[in-house]
Amino acid sequence: MRWRTRDWFAALALYAITAGVVLWQNARVAVLWDVSYILENATRISQGQLPYRDFPFPYAPLTFLTQAAIIKFFGRVYSHHIAYAAIAGGAATVLAWRIILRLLCGRVQHAWFSALLLAAPCCVLGVYCIFPHPFYDPDCTLVMLLAVAALLRIEDLEASVPISRFALIATGALLVLPVFIKQNIGLVFTFAILAALMLDAALAWRRGQHETAKRDGWIVGGAAMSALIAVALISVTVGFGNYVHWTVKFAASRRMPAWHEMLSVYTNPALSVWLLCMFVGAVVALAVRKNLASGISVVLLTAPFSWAVIYLALDADVSERAERLLAVWPPEMVASFMITVIGWRLQRGLRRWIPLVLIATVHATFLSQQLWGSTYALWPVLLVLIACALSTFADHRSKATTPLMLVVPQAVAAVVGITLTIAGVFYMRSEERLSYVNVEDGALMHSSIPALSGVAMRGPYLPNFEELVRFSDRKIPRGDGIVMLPGEDLFYFTTGRTPQFPALMFDHTVNPYNSAEELVDAVRARTNIRWIVLKRALQLQEEPMPEQQRVLDLLEPEFELVEKLDNYDVYRRK
Repeated sequence: MRWRTRDWFAALALYAITAGVVLWQNARVAVLWDVSYILENATRISQGQLPYRDFPFPYAPLTFLTQAAIIKFFGRVYSHHIAYAAIAGGAATVLAWRIILRLLCGRVQHAWFSALLLAAPCCVLGVYCIFPHPFYDPDCTLVMLLAVAALLRIEDLEASVPISRFALIATGALLVLPVFIKQNIGLVFTFAILAALMLDAALAWRRGQHETAKRDGWIVGGAAMSALIAVALISVTVGFGNYVHWTVKFAASRRMPAWHEMLSVYTNPALSVWLLCMFVGAVVALAVRKNLASGISVVLLTAPFSWAVIYLALDADVSERAERLLAVWPPEMVASFMITVIGWRLQRGLRRWIPLVLIATVHATFLSQQLWGSTYALWPVLLVLIACALSTFADHRSKATTPLMLVVPQAVAAVVGITLTIAGVFYMRSEERLSYVNVEDGALMHSSIPALSGVAMRGPYLPNFEELVRFSDRKIPRGDGIVMLPGEDLFYFTTGRTPQFPALMFDHTVNPYNSAEELVDAVRARTNIRWIVLKRALQLQEEPMPEQQRVLDLLEPEFELVEKLDNYDVYRRK
């Protein structure tokens, strides 16, 4: 698809609105716990410490390496990372729109406008619109969208121009990147898309389409070669055994839920109602050749999405509103799977595999925090799934009805786009996804420290933290080691000090120590650890370190309280 003037204007509008939303979110919200984990570890990486080898690290590296590169080349300034989130968020929205357009083009009437409406929710539900700080889930979704866009483009261009082997190998390399951004999302996406490519190659070879089979083979070969290079680099830098231990074994032991918890999203009683509505709507659209029937089918097919908007007028509770919006996921997942299976023979090439790959990837994402906590960066994927379903559905209708009836997919795209945008605005503004931290109480504060330029958050956390920074500058020698309990602040990013203790944060998912006694032994064994700083009131709403008091009790013979700041207790080794 060649870019025309209206394409450039649409892309610019989608990009600018999405980036603007991300910047607006950052102007009023800072989630200390999560952004600190990213930037504190990125800081120590920028100082030359290597994850997996020099300190425990249960996450894939690329998001942290990216932020470390920003720190290394542009300095420790928080606003640089805000800019990164805005740029990445806008790019993901444009990619989602182009994928949707490519899927609908030639199948749905007025495909350009339909794709634009269907992509519009990404402006408020984009990868960085809900959680606006640099993070691995949004980065992984961005790269997945880039990979899907590359595959669709190769397939569409193949009929008109020859595709170079370098482009195929580069696309294969792109398919491997998600593995090194977020384990559960990336592993399933990469394995699923490579399995799809190999099956597609086998089917193409069987049909005598040898060029298509070779194309798929070069892509898979590029992925395999890239994976081997990545493994070699990991082995010579940090040790492949260390990498597997922390990112697979340790991470799974701390975060892997039971399968029944992951599938609990399908136990909602409303699911059967929505599926019945969508099934009846599909039957009416395919079987009844009347204009009124087309209107009824659109209403039924979009019922879960319309209900999310209608409910806004029925209940002011932001949690209940969020529940209704998130409830569109299960029926859409089931409907997409069924439409893909039923319409399998109508689709050709890689596009028929994409829905199955994305559905598997979404379920892998649920391994983190199920539906409520895991979908904040996945909304563009849901919209791509809807576009896949509409594309297949349109092919069915084109064989069963008159041209007048072909407006159903177009109308569904418009209704879904409009309703998700409206409900998404309320969901994004409510910060319900961020309810695990206190982002509402107190006056909006900004930092006077240059490194924290751009940080904005409510409550006394910033002025209290600045007091700690000033105290450390006066009283704590830069060569002394410090343990921050439980570790919620951007201390090393702000001060430029070098962490001298393996762990920076101590919640269950990242704490490498299995007990208070084990942590205390690690502190005792490192005589360079001269200070312990305890944060009393956290922005985090939950208790990340239940054994914290036990740790302090065990260390009391060796550490004494020397300063009690507004929100911090500072202990020094005797």
